[in-house]
Amino acid sequence: MTPQPVGSQIAQSRLSSARRPLAGEVALAAAAHVIEPRAWARTRFLVDLLMLTLASSAAVFAAPDLGTAPNRVLAAFFPIVAVAILHARRTLEERLQVSVLDAAVNVTGAVSSAAVLTLAAASAVGAVHPVGLTLRLWLFAVVYAGLARVVLVSVRAQAAATSAFSVPTLIIGAGSVGERLARRISDDHRYGMRVVGFLDAEPGAGPGASSGTSAVPVLGGSQDLAAAVAQTSARRVIVAFSSEPDRVLAGKIRECQKLGVEVSLVPRMFESINGRATLDRVGALPLLSLRPTNPRSLEFAVKHGLDRVIGFLALVAAAPVMAAIAAGVRLTSPGHALFRQRRVGRDGREFEVLKFRTMYDTSAPGPFELPQGCAPGGIEGDDRRTRFGGWLRDTSLDELPQLINVVRGEMSLVGPRPERPEFVERFAGEVARYAERHRVKSGITGWAQVNGLRGQTSISDRVEWDNYYIQNWSFGLDLRIALLTVAELLRLRRSPVERAREHPPPVPTRAGGDHAARND
Repeated sequence: MTPQPVGSQIAQSRLSSARRPLAGEVALAAAAHVIEPRAWARTRFLVDLLMLTLASSAAVFAAPDLGTAPNRVLAAFFPIVAVAILHARRTLEERLQVSVLDAAVNVTGAVSSAAVLTLAAASAVGAVHPVGLTLRLWLFAVVYAGLARVVLVSVRAQAAATSAFSVPTLIIGAGSVGERLARRISDDHRYGMRVVGFLDAEPGAGPGASSGTSAVPVLGGSQDLAAAVAQTSARRVIVAFSSEPDRVLAGKIRECQKLGVEVSLVPRMFESINGRATLDRVGALPLLSLRPTNPRSLEFAVKHGLDRVIGFLALVAAAPVMAAIAAGVRLTSPGHALFRQRRVGRDGREFEVLKFRTMYDTSAPGPFELPQGCAPGGIEGDDRRTRFGGWLRDTSLDELPQLINVVRGEMSLVGPRPERPEFVERFAGEVARYAERHRVKSGITGWAQVNGLRGQTSISDRVEWDNYYIQNWSFGLDLRIALLTVAELLRLRRSPVERAREHPPPVPTRAGGDHAARND
């Protein structure tokens, strides 16, 4: 009852579409091949070795004065070392989602390490111009291997986001965690998975009881695993929280391995685990050691200092633009150029957030009732935006005065967005872990915002992403959020939430022929 491999599915697709051009057939087969984990690892290895060898050869032969025998030996040695470093351990490219930035950074780091070793070897063997040789090898390798890896990752991401290549996935455990998994996977096709069913003998009875709102069918209990795999051709099983005891689930994991199905686990107490956690062992028992983020550490003090410096420089650079916007606000509608509003920041302290005014009258808002489960934002009540103000909101230029808040130390460049006191009081009693987002300073942009959670979107999702940012904070994550923000402002990128709104996934029917779809 081993699920049908991707290659067989592609072969059947070819038989049913004989008129498809040959180039399209080749592209489909290549994409299907790249998605498979083992094939992906082999493809990366071969492409890396080929491109690094070409880069090394080009670096030497493009400079005749470096073409001595020792230099050629080092040039032959360099790609082997670089490939060994790239593939010595599990890399980011083996995860479900990989960004082009991650791939480029990974290649640059490995090539840099190989260049240092090559420089040491060049000095030992008396190579001609060892520094010049090493720099050329590094530059050519970063360009050749970096571009190749970026192309590979992009092709794999596009293939994974295509429904024809998405991996049929079963989730063991139909509780709230299982439903959240199914919703996340459906909302973001970049995971390359398609949830085809739940397995749970008592859905809603285990830890984290389900709300019963998922449209994914429950195909039975965990004892029906083999039949469900055969029925759905599932190639991955995710073990979430279930009413089944752990010894039963452990047996199901072994059964998946026999069936040739990949297995992933949602760990217990996952809210406390971040990217700095380390896996240790006590005898044969695995031990996950937690490394929590400390918002009062020296690293955060450095972050806040950099915020003020960068904020001041950005404020100086943007001063002419801000002056022009202020004049535009005053000329297009009566009132002050700046809009001030009380918000709650770090440790619950209130401050006045600054924005350019985008509405005619900010003193008397119309009747507005926030939808249940939504965060406030966007147009609340009557649309009182001016034409110029609407443009400012569309381009996010109305947020520029918040650089003043950053320079004052009230906000950070990157962090959870601040909220009004009345909503903070309400959400603190309604949304789990809402108050924890006030452990750090509020930001002009944040992880939730670059993931599409702006305006009147799910407050629970926003809190989840905000706390993820705090738990996994690093200077690298801040830089990534800043780059993603710039990409969205320049319309170079759309968030997964925005893509899901434009192309909502089809609503599957429940098992047993019941076509009454439930709202997710």
